[in-house]
Amino acid sequence: MITIRRANDRGYADRGWLRSHATFSFGGYQDPNFVGFRALRVLNEDRIAPGKGFGPHSHRDMEILTYVVDGKLAHRDSLSGPHVLGRNELQAMTAGDGIVHSEFNASDTEASHSIQIWIDPVAEDLAPSYQQVAFPPEEKRGHLLLLAGPEPGDSSRTAVIRQQARLYVAELGPGDRVTHTLAPGRHAWVQVVRGHVMVNAHELSEGDGGAISDEQEVTVSGAGEVLLLDLA
Repeated sequence: MITIRRANDRGYADRGWLRSHATFSFGGYQDPNFVGFRALRVLNEDRIAPGKGFGPHSHRDMEILTYVVDGKLAHRDSLSGPHVLGRNELQAMTAGDGIVHSEFNASDTEASHSIQIWIDPVAEDLAPSYQQVAFPPEEKRGHLLLLAGPEPGDSSRTAVIRQQARLYVAELGPGDRVTHTLAPGRHAWVQVVRGHVMVNAHELSEGDGGAISDEQEVTVSGAGEVLLLDLA
């Protein structure tokens, strides 16, 4: 079963310097029908004007993943920094028992476009941490590339998150097809970053997402870029 969340049905906020779409309830946008899916709590698509961004603010007890679609983000937190996050990179931050960070568009001339994902951690009051991984773009073309998961591995290529969840990315061309097998009791969320794809025979376009349960596989075909979360 797949439940589709269309791009135009998401929450929307326009602050002038920030245009943001919220798939789930977030900040001033509250919808009791969309308060997350499994351990996935937030999935925001943000476009930030040149030179603008979020000043220092705090988070706790959340795994925060940021994927840049276009442009660059400048990040600084109470553990490390400054960092610059660009295309074909993932930022993973464990807020744990408390972390303060800021996030700005790193360019004074070009807008940035990113997707931020919040996932509930396995426990409260964990030690905060920051990770940033990069990958060659060809590694996501035509197949699903693991960006983050619970198992320690090559820290330069895959981020470790404190939850039984995994984040993949795939970039598909015409005629491409990828399939992800779901273990019994597992669920998935697919988010279309750009393009038009078919997800288990359902057509999704840029900004659309889908919650998938009671399925053995997730099959994505078409021409576009997608993020896939495998969730308990």
